[in-house]
Amino acid sequence: MKAAVIVFPGSNCDRDIEVALRQSLGREPQMIWHRETALPALDLIVVPGGFSYGDYLRAGAMAAHSPVMREVVKRAADGVAVLAVCNGFQIATECGLLPGVLLRNASLKFVCRDVHLRVENPYTPFTQQYDDGEVVTIPIAHHDGNYFADAATHQSLLDHDQIAFRYCNRAGALSADANPNGSLDHIAGIFNRDKNVLGLMPHPERAADPALGGNDGRALFDSLVAALS
Repeated sequence: MKAAVIVFPGSNCDRDIEVALRQSLGREPQMIWHRETALPALDLIVVPGGFSYGDYLRAGAMAAHSPVMREVVKRAADGVAVLAVCNGFQIATECGLLPGVLLRNASLKFVCRDVHLRVENPYTPFTQQYDDGEVVTIPIAHHDGNYFADAATHQSLLDHDQIAFRYCNRAGALSADANPNGSLDHIAGIFNRDKNVLGLMPHPERAADPALGGNDGRALFDSLVAALS
């Protein structure tokens, strides 16, 4: 499997993703600067978290127009897997890879803590090593993680099994108290219609080694390696 991580000015999770991928893949992913206009042959592209361009204008808006993103969008249309984490999720919605938008958290505060997620669709390359309805613990760190879509888009997500993860409590129940940012329908992550693009606000790379305090994110990277190798 050939993987690459896109690096933007302001990225701060690109190296964390690199480490998590290397752990599951057994070799280094390529690190690709955002100004590149061409990509090598790849099976997986990761758009990492951070604060690309300092989140000026709005989170992800400027990075969505970086030269490399035109190629990422083309590769995704050709079926290449794309994982977009936190700021990467924001970028993915800004450039049309995924529907909806990420708004300011309902509290209007930056939230940084562990959250519980319920796995809603384990039948994809990203999630095949999770169980349906499994509850995992993954950290979040964002100010603009409040997922929103209009009613028709939301219904389409439901109709096509595009919701990947929902915020929940430890028992797997959905509640306002367990929703850290006010996201519509407790949505923490979604797929595109073809299930080759996943965007999520929580950081699986920060829960991919017991030394970091949790290992629940490791299965996502292991799933990709198993599916794409």
